[in-house]
Amino acid sequence: MAGEKSVWTPANIVTCVRIAFIPVFMIVAILADGAVDPALAVAAFVIYVTLSLTDKVDGYLARSRDEITDFGKFLDPIADKLLVFSALLLLLERGEVGVWVVFVILVREFLVSALRMVAGAGGQVIAADSLGKAKTAVTMVSLCGYYLAFALVALGLSDLGTMVALVSWALMVAAVVLTVVSGVQYFWNARHVVFGE
Repeated sequence: MAGEKSVWTPANIVTCVRIAFIPVFMIVAILADGAVDPALAVAAFVIYVTLSLTDKVDGYLARSRDEITDFGKFLDPIADKLLVFSALLLLLERGEVGVWVVFVILVREFLVSALRMVAGAGGQVIAADSLGKAKTAVTMVSLCGYYLAFALVALGLSDLGTMVALVSWALMVAAVVLTVVSGVQYFWNARHVVFGE
């Protein structure tokens, strides 16, 4: 239809490429873990950091080009969640994070997504607040740190890798706390949506 904006904007293309490369990251990370190959471990880290940074790229492109689309609003959060949970599940399999970490983060995402759906059905928008953004940033930095630690150990820098892993663990604890607190804040701020107050 004439005048209708295409969904295939540069921002949305970046988001789609990010999603397409998540399985690539997972395969490389699994191969690195099985073969203890330094090159694969470094590649897994580089791929994950690159994918994490593209979240800022697609957002910048959409805003700077005034090409914010409903398709992008739908796809970008999905890409973020897939990226986080792909890394978390691999860490869970390795025994680097506990089941409770994945459970807390997963439950929060389900509840907030459901809240947004209910609000959206009523014509209201629940935007990400500062705590939610901080939660996402701390989680991503922690996950990048874990894969950096694996790469350092694979390169023979075990002491440095252990230090980075410890910092990453501390950041993950902080991320879980922020996950809970930001989730509670979302529901408190949107209590009128849930309880009709």
